[in-house]
Amino acid sequence: MPPAFRPEADPRAFRRALGAFATGVTVVTTRGRDGRPVGITANSFASLSLDPPLVLWSPARASRRFGVFVEAEAFAIHVLAADQQAVCDAFVRADPVDMPFLTGPEGLPLIGGCHARFLCRRHAVFDGGDHAILVGRVFEAMRSEAEPLVFHGGRYGSFAPRADRHPGPDAAS
Repeated sequence: MPPAFRPEADPRAFRRALGAFATGVTVVTTRGRDGRPVGITANSFASLSLDPPLVLWSPARASRRFGVFVEAEAFAIHVLAADQQAVCDAFVRADPVDMPFLTGPEGLPLIGGCHARFLCRRHAVFDGGDHAILVGRVFEAMRSEAEPLVFHGGRYGSFAPRADRHPGPDAAS
C-alpha cells in the first residue's frame, strides 16, 4: 500500500488522489447580470436528495464567474456526452460567444446534445472552503441515450460498461 500523506503538507498529491475518482463532466449555465449566457465547466456535481429533488455542485471562489453563479436564481447543469469534449474545453477558460444556446424555461441558456440535463432553482448556498456548495432544486430533468464524457486522472474518456450487470449503489435493497 502506498504511504499516506497529509493534504495540507502536499496539496499536489492531494489533487492527484482526488483525480483517482472518475467523474462525469458538466457545464453549468445561467444568465449574467447583463442577460448574456454564462457557463462554467465543473466535475463537482452530485445528487443530494430525491424528495425534494436536490443536486449540488461547487464553483471555485477564484473563478471570475463565481459571483454570477452564487447570485443566480436558476441554473442548468448539463452532463456532457462522450462526443462533447470540445464543449467542455470551450467553457474551461471563458464563455464561448459562438455557442449555439437553446433558450429554456426561465430564460436559461441550454446546450443541446448532452447526456443529461437538470434545470434548477437555487435552494441553498454553503461555504466550502475555496469553493461554495450550491444546492439546486430540480424543476425539470432529461436524460438521453448518449454515452457520458468521463474525467479521470486528468484525462477524458468514455464509459465502457461491463458485460455482467450488477445493481448500482442506488438499487433498492
